[in-house]
Amino acid sequence: MTDQLETANPGAFETTTYDSADEVRDAVENREAIGGVSLSPEGATITTAAGAGTPYATMLTQMGAGLEQSGQSVTYQEVAPMTADDPNGAGLNALGLPLVFGGMISGVLLSTVLKNRPVHKILGSLGIAIFGGAAVAAVLQFGFHSTDGNYWLLAAGVSLGIAAVSLTILGLESTLGRAGLALGALVMMFVANPLSGMTAGAAWLPQPWGAIGQLLPLGAASTFIRSAAYFDGAGAGTALTVLVCWIVLGLALIVLGSLRRRSSSVAK
Repeated sequence: MTDQLETANPGAFETTTYDSADEVRDAVENREAIGGVSLSPEGATITTAAGAGTPYATMLTQMGAGLEQSGQSVTYQEVAPMTADDPNGAGLNALGLPLVFGGMISGVLLSTVLKNRPVHKILGSLGIAIFGGAAVAAVLQFGFHSTDGNYWLLAAGVSLGIAAVSLTILGLESTLGRAGLALGALVMMFVANPLSGMTAGAAWLPQPWGAIGQLLPLGAASTFIRSAAYFDGAGAGTALTVLVCWIVLGLALIVLGSLRRRSSSVAK
């Protein structure tokens, strides 16, 4: 089967072999794989996780249909299903722009209103991120019923994404001025957003762009949010680390910009 996949789509799949069907299921549930095929004398079991991105589940289902045509008995098991009210994950797929604009708008407003108050900027950014994360998660879970996972974990993922974008933009503005605002907005909107994998998961993007996107705030937030929404937080560790690094970078740039202004003021 691995040879057939490589022949049909060279370089498109990275396959891993496990010793049992239980290990395959565990790998998919822990987000170590996007799906799996377990073969036995009785037939094949296709393990899908729609929460990782609907294209993967569709692709694996098509593979199962091919096995059925060849005479195999095929069983399907879904380990991270979408909700009945949002079977296509439309609510989560549309989350990219709210994250971008939530972080960008808060960054621009705070840098304009609180020009020389770095502490107030930081507190304002964190406050907006926490409130925004709680509100967006509530709309997704209780309004659209797009997920029935851990609400607080979902809210934390959205908040971290907003905070990472907002603080990075504030930090760039603090060190580069208005040019920093423009740079931050361009990177978040036209680089981080399309490379985030929000709608289909990072593995669906051409490489290395999918991997690069996971190192940016929106890509990391997307992975964290999917893990929170459909996998009980499994596979969110690396994304959390990336988000924290961007938040720390933003804080460091804000402090650096403040120190430079103070030094310049003293020199005058």
